[in-house]
Amino acid sequence: MQLTEVIDQLKQLSNPTHKEGMARFGIDASRAIGVNIPQLRTLAKLHKKNHELALALWKTGIHEARLLASMIDDPKQVTEEQFDSWTKDIYSWDLCDQTCSNLFQHTSYAADKIIEYSTHPEEFIKRTSFVLMACAAVHNKKADNMLFLPFLDVIEREAYDERNFVKKAVNWALRQIGKRNSTLQQIAIETARRIAQQPHKAAKWIAADALRELENRKVKN
Repeated sequence: MQLTEVIDQLKQLSNPTHKEGMARFGIDASRAIGVNIPQLRTLAKLHKKNHELALALWKTGIHEARLLASMIDDPKQVTEEQFDSWTKDIYSWDLCDQTCSNLFQHTSYAADKIIEYSTHPEEFIKRTSFVLMACAAVHNKKADNMLFLPFLDVIEREAYDERNFVKKAVNWALRQIGKRNSTLQQIAIETARRIAQQPHKAAKWIAADALRELENRKVKN
């Protein structure tokens, strides 16, 4: 009954104009009904930490139901099987980013999945790796610098990937790691300079964009 009620609530909030607008941001709206993120967050407050409902919402395949699922699931109850299964289901950058930010980064599997997914052939599974890096850099305030050094090695190694949603995530991760503190800023700049020497168009774009921000930014120690 609860699942039916939530789906009904989503349908009541749906807006065809919003769905049409999603395409302008490069979002795959083929499974969407047109509910914006602020509305989903308001609805999520009514169902926080509801693992069973989250699983049921995800299974519906509705874009916004899956976004909502990522907002209400309990990271402590997420299994590795669920982590892998949901990642395989991701088909749009916003679903990837929201699921990583709302849920995946808070699970015990995040660091391992960053490494595991970083070479995956599927575009959005690979993107998940680098979005998780960016999330860790932004939100894991207490993390030691040592956590991020292997990530910078992965970023350098994978900067060749020309696929749009991968290269943008690689760039995002590099910039966010470099903005944590002055030590990581310098290491990220050095990483970006090496990336710039790679004979790949994606690598040169990633490096130039990151250097533009990091070389002109004052970062606290």
